Amino acid sequence: MLKAIGQTFFSSGLQHPKFTAQQSKVSGEDYEVRTYHTTNWVSTAVTGMEQDPAFSTGFRRLFKYIQGNNEKSKWSCSCRGLERQFFCTRHSRLVLSADPPKPTDSDVFIDNRKEVTVFVRTYGGFANSESSRAELLKLIESLKRDGMKFKEAPFYRAGYDSPFKLTNRRNEVWLIKDEE
Repeated sequence: MLKAIGQTFFSSGLQHPKFTAQQSKVSGEDYEVRTYHTTNWVSTAVTGMEQDPAFSTGFRRLFKYIQGNNEKSKWSCSCRGLERQFFCTRHSRLVLSADPPKPTDSDVFIDNRKEVTVFVRTYGGFANSESSRAELLKLIESLKRDGMKFKEAPFYRAGYDSPFKLTNRRNEVWLIKDEE
C-alpha cells in the first residue's frame, strides 16, 4: 500500500509508448526526434469545449475505461502513458497492449495508430493550455531555426504523471515530422 502511494506521488519510473530515438538533440537540448511504433490506443473525441475542460472530460472517459468500463469489465493495467491530441475536434488517447478490451462507452473507441516520427519538447510542472502553447511555440521556433520540416497541425500534448504527483512532473508537446 505504501509503495503504491509513493509511486502515485513521487515516482519517476514513467511508462510511455514504445519509440526509437532518431537522432541526438539538435542545437543543444531543445527537442528530440522520435519514431513511435505502430500502437493500439483507446481514444475519445471531445468537442465544443475549451482545451483544459476538454482534457478533463477526455481523461475521465479514459480513466473509466481502464477502471473496467470495457467488455471484460476489468482493470486494464496495460495502459501506458497518456496522450491527448487537439486539432479541429479534441481527442484523448491512452496507449494500450496489442489486444485491448473493447470499450462499453460509445464515446470511447480503439484506434490503431501507424508508425509516426515526431519532434518532442519535454517540460515540467502541471500542464495546461497556456503552458502547452508556450512550449509548442518554443518547439516551433527551434525547428525553424534548425531548418526542420514539420506539420504545424495537429500538435500533441503528452502527460505521464498522476494528477496527484506534485514534483518532477513530465509533459511533452509533439509535432509530426513532414516526410515530404
